Parts: sequence; C-alpha cells; structure tokens
Amino acid sequence: MPSLHETTPGGAAGTRRRVSARVAAVAPSATLAVDAKAKALRAAGEDVIGFGAGEPDFPTPAHIVEAAIEACRVPGNHHYTATGGLPELKEAVAAKTRRDSGYDISPSQVLVTNGAKQAVYEAFATLCDPGDEVLVPAPYWTTYPEAIALAGGVPVDVPTTEDTGFHLTVEALEAARTDATKIVLFVSPNNPTGAVSPPADVAAIGHWAAEHDLWVVTDEIYEHLVYGGRTFASIPVAVPELADRCVVINGVAKTYAMTGWRVGWMIAPSDVTEAAANLQSHATSNVSNVSQRAAVAALTGGLEAAMAMRDVFDRRRVLIHRMLNDCEGVTCVEPEGAFYAFPSVRGLLGRRIAGKLVQSSGEVAQVAIDEAKVAVVSGEAFGAPGYFRMSYALGDDDIAEGVSRLHKLFATAE
Repeated sequence: MPSLHETTPGGAAGTRRRVSARVAAVAPSATLAVDAKAKALRAAGEDVIGFGAGEPDFPTPAHIVEAAIEACRVPGNHHYTATGGLPELKEAVAAKTRRDSGYDISPSQVLVTNGAKQAVYEAFATLCDPGDEVLVPAPYWTTYPEAIALAGGVPVDVPTTEDTGFHLTVEALEAARTDATKIVLFVSPNNPTGAVSPPADVAAIGHWAAEHDLWVVTDEIYEHLVYGGRTFASIPVAVPELADRCVVINGVAKTYAMTGWRVGWMIAPSDVTEAAANLQSHATSNVSNVSQRAAVAALTGGLEAAMAMRDVFDRRRVLIHRMLNDCEGVTCVEPEGAFYAFPSVRGLLGRRIAGKLVQSSGEVAQVAIDEAKVAVVSGEAFGAPGYFRMSYALGDDDIAEGVSRLHKLFATAE
C-alpha cells in the first residue's frame, strides 16, 4: 500500500502526490483511535476498560427516541430539507439558548450541523484566511488545531497550567497575541482538562478580545456539566459588545446523551451563518431529518434527564479524582466540569513500569493497555505531554476497576 506522501508519475515535476499535502498533514483523532482500539480488543475477548471516548454511557431519553420513531413515518422527512436546518429546530435552538445562557438570538443566526464537530470546522473555514492566527488554549481538544490548519489558519498554543487549575488568563492570551491574531478560541467547561472559567474571568477575556477587535469562537457543548457550585457563563452574554464578532458552538450530544445522532449547531452573526451554510450546501447539505426531529424533542422537553445525568457524573468525578491521586507517580487536579479527569503522570517518566522503561505519557499509556488492559488517551494528543485524558462517562464499577488496575500497575514503577 503506497504511503500518503508517495508520489506517482505525472505533473510538471514528473511526480504527483497521491494525497494532497493539506489532508496528509491531518493527524487522526487520538480519542477515536483509542476508543476503536479498546472496542477491537473487547471484540477479541480481552477484558478492556476504556477511558477514551467522550460520550455519556446513558441511553438517549425515551421521549426523544419516540419522536425519532414517529419522524420516520412522516414522508416529508424522507427528502432533502433546507441546508441550514429545519425551521422548528432553529426556533428551538434560539429558545433554548435564551433559556439556558440568556443569549437572545434569532433563528436566522443558527446553522444546524452534523454534530458540533462540523460546526467547529465550518466556523474556522468561514472566518480564517491563510495566515490568520487563532489563539488556542492548551491543553486542547484534538480537533481544534486540525480544523484551524485545514482552514488555512495558524493555531497558536496559549498554555494553561496544572498549578492554576488549567484556567485561561488574559495575561497568557496577551503574551500570545500578534498583529496576525484574528480569533480567540474559548472553551469552558473545558475538554480535556475539566476546567470551568469563573464568570469574572469570562468577562475579562471577553473585554480583552473586544478591545483588540478579535473574533471569539466559543465551544459551549458542556454548558450543563458543571459541578461543586460553579457557574457556566456564556461569553457573548458577559460581554454583549462581542456578539457581532462571536461564534457559539453547541449541540445535543453531551447534554442529552445523543452523540450518535449527530446534531450540532453554530450561532453567529447572520452574514457568517449564511456563508457557512453556503459551505455546508456543497459538503453535506441538511442534517438527517429524523435526527433533527429528535433534537427538537430534546430541546423542548426540559432538562430533567440531563440534570439526573449530571448528578451521576458529579459522583464519578469525585471517585476518579480521589483514586487517581492515590496512584504512584500521579497527581490530578479536581475536574470542575465536563466529564474528564486530566491527571499528570510525569512522576512515572524515566522509570520502569512492569519492567518497561517509559519516557513519555504515550509510552505509559501503551504499557497501561498492554499490561492492565486499560485504555487512556495520552496528553501528547492534547498538546500536553506528561498527562492522560480519562473520561469518567462510564459506570462507577468500571471506573473503580480501571483505576485500581492502574494503581496496581504503577506500584511496580522503579
């Protein structure tokens, strides 16, 4: 099988790439790769516990499923619909946004996408010209820098640290800003760290962005998953003058346990929404109508099921945080939101685990899957060598068993 970079005869220089340089440069999703490996090992009969995938382990609430079943029977849902989304869903997104974050927007500002991941890509594709810099808080979700680079933008890491709970600061943003900076990515609650920016910090970052005429792309997919009395704050609500230069990313995946339904959206000034819809019209057209009907049921049906899930995640958060900090060579900041722990394994580097010398968190992760049958995502994928991302959106017993296996494995470090 030829490699991505192999060339074939033809072209002015006598060779031509099999795969474009642009696409060949895209790294595979590390989170999906770990999840796929865990599932493959289970299928082969291995007793694997996977902390990789970021999806609730709950079924989609029954009333949402019933709405989808009914939608299947309606012939109108069997055909193409408007690229930008069903009018009923765009209305529901606008109403939900006013209800949950206090952001008053028009349905015309909403573009319904195939999951929030497509909204992330389309936001940067619509806003970035070649060379435009995007400030990306690190650690970051693996897709952000790839989407920015595919759009011709330049992702610029803005470091956050364990010492400050991975909270983003104006000072760090200002240190990274240049004349080429166009966009600030803002993510709270954060994937992968679980950090939740206090409302005062959200306002400070928003005012700083407005002062420097920067765009803000804010990912609010985990808005309802905050714990310990902390408060989610939406940046265009905290700083209203940002509204004309702000794109909000969201979706039903995390709040309603609907990761597989693939319904997300972006909210933006109408001209940006229209441009992104033009792009989508040539890429995927409309999102599945059945999924859109299910999303209407989710958004108009209340948050009771979501709050019940949040209570379970809160309990699991406390459990995994305590157990990880009991492991040899591991320290873990308390997660404040989302459903991820982000432990440091730097205390294990340069040591032997089960007789194997490990020099990176990637090597520690490999030993964990080989020796303990525990799948985690190493921090290199998130711009944070020396760390793991571990989802606690899995059963309490699996969390306890998985971390216990790591405890036993890391106790062999010498």
